Amino acid sequence: MLDTLLYFLLSLVLITKGADWFIEAAVAISAKSGLPKMIIGATIVSFATTAPEFTVSAMAAYMDHTDLTIGNAVGSAICNIGLALGVVIAVKAIPVEGDSFLHKSAIMLIAALTLVALTLDGILSSFDGIILLIIFVGFLYYNYRLQSAIFDGNEKKRDKLSLSEMRSDIFYFLLGATLVVIGSQILVKTGIAIAEWIGIPEMIIGLTLVALGTSLPEIITAISATLKGHQDLSIGNILGANTMDIALILGFSSQIREIKIQPQSLMYDFPFMIVIMLLLVIFGITRKRLDRWEGVVIILVYFSYIAGLFLFYN
Repeated sequence: MLDTLLYFLLSLVLITKGADWFIEAAVAISAKSGLPKMIIGATIVSFATTAPEFTVSAMAAYMDHTDLTIGNAVGSAICNIGLALGVVIAVKAIPVEGDSFLHKSAIMLIAALTLVALTLDGILSSFDGIILLIIFVGFLYYNYRLQSAIFDGNEKKRDKLSLSEMRSDIFYFLLGATLVVIGSQILVKTGIAIAEWIGIPEMIIGLTLVALGTSLPEIITAISATLKGHQDLSIGNILGANTMDIALILGFSSQIREIKIQPQSLMYDFPFMIVIMLLLVIFGITRKRLDRWEGVVIILVYFSYIAGLFLFYN
């Protein structure tokens, strides 16, 4: 069991470091190829920070551990707001840009509510997944239109570099992606082993340990941005990441294998996910800012959710 725990910790290191290299290389390649930084931030960085969740959930679906698939995706969405963003807000109040925050929040909520509606029959089918993927395409289109409106054709053209001039970035991009894939596979296997050893249901392991592990890139990014005085950047990244967790990850995973939805998800996990999302949105739009006490409330709601998991479903 000690070996299993060590492998679990190793998988977290591989995922975190791999995601770090993947993000930096993706940004560097995009910038050097002439893409505006705003487009990079709104798309590629969000893709990169959700790479661990995507790989772990897809791998779990492939290995026929669909409880881990749904637990990781939903647990990560809850963790991103309850822990990552909650801590950031509690440290320092964040002003909220009305339209951008509202629109991105609306897309996130649409994805979450659609997931709930589609799974009331206890199954997330391949067809259901296609509907979620359509929402994800809509999310991408919104970001594309947003960046087009900002730049309005006035962005200065940059000199594009050849592939040979980006060899180092491409190397770290591929190395980072490889580490994330390998780490994710180890994380799934060790997570399942730990669940069986402790006697905790696979779903709870997915919602807690695995979700926390795969959310590390978002958590680290949020804390880093706060330390640098740019905590407002964390909001957009986490709203986008949550939309991807639900629409992209579950939409894609359901194409690999039909996902059975446990009563626990419908009665407990999904409602908590909607509540914590609504809490963030209400706090953000009431006074056009997120105050420190609101961050504390969000953190308390998150830990209440975790406590309830072990109290009622262990």
